[in-house]
Amino acid sequence: MKRIKLVLTTALSIIAMFLVLHSTPALALKTHVFFNGYFKEAITTGIVDDELHNKIDKEKLSKENAKCYTLTKPPIEKATESYLRNYKVTKKSLLYFTEYYGDC
Repeated sequence: MKRIKLVLTTALSIIAMFLVLHSTPALALKTHVFFNGYFKEAITTGIVDDELHNKIDKEKLSKENAKCYTLTKPPIEKATESYLRNYKVTKKSLLYFTEYYGDC
């Protein structure tokens, strides 16, 4: 009985953390950066609207229910030595999901 309770509590805790970490665009974006291995940048960076991509790709983003954001202190990818600055955050039902959007 104790093992079932432990497994159930663990599963519910993981589900609750997932829901909380994807409840806002900022949290979803910082979670994405954190789990990609850029721990310091995820904690210290600021987030601003990416006005350029939001304007250029307005139709595409509105169809996807998405918005682009830019990190103020972006991480640097070691393989290409480029900044991972722009991200697209998509809202699916009540949750937000993030993916790297790239530069112009």
